[in-house]
Amino acid sequence: MIDLRLNGLPVQVEEGSTLLEAAGMYGIPIPTLCHMDGLSPYGACRLCVVEVGADGRSELVSACTYPAQDGLLVRTASRRVLRARRMVLELLLASCPQSKAIQDLAAAHDVRRQRFHQEHEDCILCGLCVRMCAEQMTGHAIGFQGRGEHRSIGTPYDARSAECKLCGGCIYVCPACSLRCTYTDPERAVCGGCANLAPPCLDKSQFHDMMCTMDPCVACEIG
Repeated sequence: MIDLRLNGLPVQVEEGSTLLEAAGMYGIPIPTLCHMDGLSPYGACRLCVVEVGADGRSELVSACTYPAQDGLLVRTASRRVLRARRMVLELLLASCPQSKAIQDLAAAHDVRRQRFHQEHEDCILCGLCVRMCAEQMTGHAIGFQGRGEHRSIGTPYDARSAECKLCGGCIYVCPACSLRCTYTDPERAVCGGCANLAPPCLDKSQFHDMMCTMDPCVACEIG
């Protein structure tokens, strides 16, 4: 077993665990867009950054790829970490403002606007679809193409792949495919409807600290 300190608490995890897995075992939430149980870690979205090391000699690392080590000091919600996550969310909102998954994370992290030019891309290059196709569906029908700003995901030669099973797994895991209404005005870039800050389905006098448990969220159904 490996002993480390997570947000000041002494914890034990099995050897080979990542910091994301360690936090999950102890119920400490770390947001992520490119990670999914059953798929290999990729570390693309950078939302799962945590701070490791002591003050003055610490660094930000991706929790989904960083291995747990004996004596490691980890903070998952320091001021530096939260500032980095909000910046990442602003960039993701600029790239793909129509994504429900990104908007929900932005609302949860109190990001109400983004300061960058909106691109309305249809992909954030998280790699979930590529790994789902290869590792779970054994299709290997899609992959990354190009480099830098020209990097994209597609089939070889952009032709219909004979390996594609039309299973829909790539669409199922894609955070950019979970669409929601959005705006082009940066001041209204985050819907926040599903954050449900004033839940209409509960008696506040009895459940003042409860959020809506409806799926889909009933706040989104109210005009």
